[in-house]
Amino acid sequence: MKLDGLDMDALYNQTNKLIQQTQHRFKVLEGNNPEALSIEAEISENIRQIQSNCEKLDLYVYKLPLEHRQNGKMRSDQLKYDNRHLQAALEAAKQRRIRRETAANEREQLLNRRFAPNPDLMAINMDYALQHHGSLNNANRGVDEMIYTGANTLESLRSQRSTLKGAQRRIMDMANTLGLSNHTMRLIEKRVGEDKLVFVAGIIITFLVIILVIIYLV
Repeated sequence: MKLDGLDMDALYNQTNKLIQQTQHRFKVLEGNNPEALSIEAEISENIRQIQSNCEKLDLYVYKLPLEHRQNGKMRSDQLKYDNRHLQAALEAAKQRRIRRETAANEREQLLNRRFAPNPDLMAINMDYALQHHGSLNNANRGVDEMIYTGANTLESLRSQRSTLKGAQRRIMDMANTLGLSNHTMRLIEKRVGEDKLVFVAGIIITFLVIILVIIYLV
């Protein structure tokens, strides 16, 4: 058991260090980096390795003594939570890169397009097209950011819900062990029910905000 604990600590520290290194790599993606694709592939491989390490940590948790198992499970869950954030950040970075590349291609096409011989009309059409394109880009950027924020919020709510369920199970186990009264158990179950309502309300509000942003910005 002690050897398993040492192995688990080493794997946890290694995985936590890999998460920090991956977070630093996101800074390199800022701006128009010509090596964005290779950096994204590196980050994706790190995320896959982190996920694999978390699965191994889950196996170590069940080999720990009962008094250390809860702490080990919390540490493993935190790594999983951080890894989900890395996945969401990578998706957002890919979307930003695609938007930049699309905008650059569209600008190139506009510059190389053959216009009518009327110079005044050509200038007006070009200005209008550029303004319209800029407005669409701003609207798309705002919608993407709201969707990304909403996705993170929902992920956080789901994580909190899982944590509350785990806490409820642990409380039930402790209650059975300590012999809590039925009245106390009903209060705990009522609190969990209220937390579920808050979770559902948070999801509905987030979707409404995303729909309103799409309606007014697009």
